Amino acid sequence: QLQLVESGGGLVQPGASLRLACKVIEYPISSYAMGWFLQAPGKEREFVAGLSWSGRDTKYADSVKGRFTISRDNAVNTMFLQMNSLKPEDTGIYYCVMYSSGYLPGGVSSWGQGTQVTVSS
Repeated sequence: QLQLVESGGGLVQPGASLRLACKVIEYPISSYAMGWFLQAPGKEREFVAGLSWSGRDTKYADSVKGRFTISRDNAVNTMFLQMNSLKPEDTGIYYCVMYSSGYLPGGVSSWGQGTQVTVSS
């Protein structure tokens, strides 16, 4: 059964870094675009970052450009989100997603359960 399992969240101070990981179980990710969404407290879920099946094409929300880097390792069926210079407004639940095709933009076919990131002093 397909599962997207996020890890790496936590409580950090402003300016710190975190690295999120999304391990996909029981399904090869190599043909599919992947991405991250954020649901901040009291807000709707929004796109953060995405990358194509090869990792060559990436997209970022304006709010994270220059601070976050998305990457993937198809050999171990895992996607990553390196988050630097974290701000309080980055707080929320981060969801890993798999798209229905290899390229962005596209429809999301699967969601993970989410991992909590809290940025606070």
